[in-house]
Amino acid sequence: MDFMSTKETAEKWNISQRRVAILCSEKRIPGAMMVGNMWIIPTDVKKPKDARTTRFLHDSTSPIKPFVKWAGGKAQILDIIRQRYPSGLGKTITKYAEPFVGGGAILFDVLSKYRLEEVYISDINHELMDTYTQIRENAEKLISVLSTLEREYLPLPDGERKNYYYSKRKRFNALKTNFAASEEIAALFIYLNKTCFNGLYRVNSKGGFNVPVGSYKNPTICDTDNLLAVSKSLQGVKIVCGDYKESYDFIDDRTFAYFDPPYRPLSVTSSFTSYTQAGFDDEKQTELASFIKQMCRKGAFVVVSSSDPKNTDENDNFFDKLYDTLSIVRISTSRVINSVGAGRGHVSELLISNH
Repeated sequence: MDFMSTKETAEKWNISQRRVAILCSEKRIPGAMMVGNMWIIPTDVKKPKDARTTRFLHDSTSPIKPFVKWAGGKAQILDIIRQRYPSGLGKTITKYAEPFVGGGAILFDVLSKYRLEEVYISDINHELMDTYTQIRENAEKLISVLSTLEREYLPLPDGERKNYYYSKRKRFNALKTNFAASEEIAALFIYLNKTCFNGLYRVNSKGGFNVPVGSYKNPTICDTDNLLAVSKSLQGVKIVCGDYKESYDFIDDRTFAYFDPPYRPLSVTSSFTSYTQAGFDDEKQTELASFIKQMCRKGAFVVVSSSDPKNTDENDNFFDKLYDTLSIVRISTSRVINSVGAGRGHVSELLISNH
């Protein structure tokens, strides 16, 4: 039996290589198989009918997972946040916005479960948003580069792993200095996230990524199946690198908007997770609260996640006053509140909503 590549198949069927890879992963092309990191397709197979009838509805039995670890990620409290989804989501509420998308735990949960017409995500982290774009547009090339990184890194002894990591960190910083956008920098972004200390993204005063190497024994650097699922789910999603205020025109009375801004530090040492050169101080928290109240007046259904200052000072009512017109619920979660193991434990967080 003769086979052709995804590129040859895409040209023959007049569709994108990404779409061919998705069809293969969905087992909709008889005889297609993975060889190494590439799909090959029988030359005599016919193009399957397009079964896509609804945008933004993931139809796989496997859940879509965030492709990176992210400080303050919401996977562990996802069940609690789900309880705050508006009841009309996917019916009368047909749009979703997440202006501080981060690792996207809530995004991928929403995309997996609800029929939506329009989806908007943004973040000010340039490399993060470029990685979202590369996964959407160039998943197959990205997977190929990631597979090489995984294949080269995992067999190395600890000392050589360290040298390899720092060489890739140096390469990543050289590329990001020029605001490069390619599958290489996206792959390096994911590789560094999976192999650095605690999965942090932290930069120095010059904007250089400076997190040291971690000690993971067998990290999953290239999760092919999940990356293809993420790529599929992001088709048609508006991806923006920018401030949350840029979502103003998108958000309306048919929108569920979830805001997960940088947390107000619980202690001096807990602020080490900063992932941009600019901080997010109390003045910016106040500006955000004003914006969120504007979105509420537009009729949007809003949920906000925030740290709870009462963890360290029971008299600190900063957020209680800031969001005094909205509903505030305190939930318990496990967080790293400083850089040492003794600082790990259960803390209170805030879920703020207008519904």
